[in-house]
Amino acid sequence: MIDPAVRAAEPTDVRELARLEAEARAAVVDQRGGLRWLDEHPLTPDWGTRIGTDVVLVASLDGVPVGYLVLTVADRVAAVDQVWVTPGAREVGFGDALLEAALERARTAGCDVLEGTALPGDRNTKNLYERAGIVARLITVSTRLDR
Repeated sequence: MIDPAVRAAEPTDVRELARLEAEARAAVVDQRGGLRWLDEHPLTPDWGTRIGTDVVLVASLDGVPVGYLVLTVADRVAAVDQVWVTPGAREVGFGDALLEAALERARTAGCDVLEGTALPGDRNTKNLYERAGIVARLITVSTRLDR
């Protein structure tokens, strides 16, 4: 049985965080809404700075990072900006452990709300949020006008 380990990111995680982020970004390219999400969430230019500014959590298996979550906090609202678990490490609780740690960090920061987003059709992310009691409150629809 695997006991998912989650901890705060450290400067030594920068290379692995960049690798995991690249993997996550490649996975959303072909998803509905993925290109728009990528436009709105530029590649993290400096993970070292991000670790010092936001809550960055790392899930690891035998000391190897297999997932991460970035939580931003503003005006008593915590927002999951990014969450990713590498496909080979899914279905054993890493995503749930990351989200549980994020909820605890949000409570400790005095937040009243935790929000997150999922792309349309991304059932894995929707299920992750729903298992934690985080449910949809708003659905945004859009279309490109330059077609």
